[in-house]
Amino acid sequence: MSHTPYDNEPTPAPAPDPADHPDAAAASQVDVADAPGAVPDDVLAKPRWRRDATVFLSGQTVSLFGSMLVQYAVMWHLTIETKSGAVLALSTLFGFLPQAVVSIFGGVWADRVNRKVLVIAADGTIAVTTLALALLMLGGADDLWLIYAALAIRSTGAGVQTPAVAALLPQIVPTSKLLRVNGINQSIQSAMMLLAPAVAAAVYASTSIVAVFFVDVVTAVVGIGLLLLVPVPTLAHAAAGERAGYFDDLVEGFRYLASHAFVRWVLVLYAVVFLLIVAPSYLTPLMVARTFGEEVWKLTVNEVAFSVGMLLGGVLLATWGGLRNRIAMIVGATFVFGLLSVAMGLSTNMWVFFTFMFLLGLSVPPFSTTSMTVLQETVEPERQGRVFGFVGIVMAVSMPLGMVVFGPLADRYSVESLLIVSGILMFVVITVAVVLPSGRRAMRAAAGPR
Repeated sequence: MSHTPYDNEPTPAPAPDPADHPDAAAASQVDVADAPGAVPDDVLAKPRWRRDATVFLSGQTVSLFGSMLVQYAVMWHLTIETKSGAVLALSTLFGFLPQAVVSIFGGVWADRVNRKVLVIAADGTIAVTTLALALLMLGGADDLWLIYAALAIRSTGAGVQTPAVAALLPQIVPTSKLLRVNGINQSIQSAMMLLAPAVAAAVYASTSIVAVFFVDVVTAVVGIGLLLLVPVPTLAHAAAGERAGYFDDLVEGFRYLASHAFVRWVLVLYAVVFLLIVAPSYLTPLMVARTFGEEVWKLTVNEVAFSVGMLLGGVLLATWGGLRNRIAMIVGATFVFGLLSVAMGLSTNMWVFFTFMFLLGLSVPPFSTTSMTVLQETVEPERQGRVFGFVGIVMAVSMPLGMVVFGPLADRYSVESLLIVSGILMFVVITVAVVLPSGRRAMRAAAGPR
């Protein structure tokens, strides 16, 4: 996107003198191509948002890259060493359930204290835990419970970090730019998902899983260092100490959720999607190993296909901006999830299956990025921490719950049959979601001015 500064000619309306207000001068160069002749008020209020968003997303990208290396390495390690759906189910349980428990508290903390501090504390805890696991395994300890314990602690840190990061972004990015920035962020994360499997495979195959853990520690340190450069103010009411009790804030968050039809509708849809499509999709490496062969390169291609799809989907959303009716995008993407789940289950050719994995990834940003943006635009800043805490709970609970169901079933039935069943159930659920009166009311409310 090109950016053209305003001409230094006098304008009819009074404007701040750039010499007296350098921030206003910086703001005057922002997004003229998007809004000719005027700079949106929310952009003027955050004149340095491009620099802050760039540094913040860079730090999160580096940190996320290390976390992805660990995720893939652990998944492959357990898949290759055990070939057990039950073991994968347990690893998912330990990797997500603590996040669900902690997110409810982490969301309240994100509304009460500085969100940057929470992110740094969580990243630091995760890095120390990973370092400890690496040293233990380097010393010869290889019990499964050590990996489970480390996954649980990392999940606890994510329960603090996730709502803080989601609520922090609107503090440094103008509201009118959130969808595009979220799309860019999705593209960056997808690029990391594309790179991480290859790097994880190279490091894991040539050395060991311990080397992957050390890389994660280094990336966490770099991510924390970059985040320290981003000024993130504490919310005014929190800085002034104008807060109710901790549990009063928690109760107020539940009341807000109960009274807000649209937010509640999005969270329920999130829960169903993660239960019916994410959990069985998490078993696709097991399907690849059983049906097409357990070579590491095949597991890598499986992840790369999905990641390339997500990357292109994020780029498309960031450049296109999405449909005006964002609810239609969310509903349509959910329907496509169901269709592709059935298609993957029916695939008998490895490359056809990888193609459907690519298309599944392509469909993720229209659902996840759009949903997050709508919530960021809809929820008041002082409540965003708690709302995204609930989002974290939904995501964290749905995954282990789905794996508790699908993991043991994968030891009795084929992953292909589970994908077909989950896709059919997805059609039923999305139909109910748009037909029920509560769903129609929520969508009408969301389509109106926010």
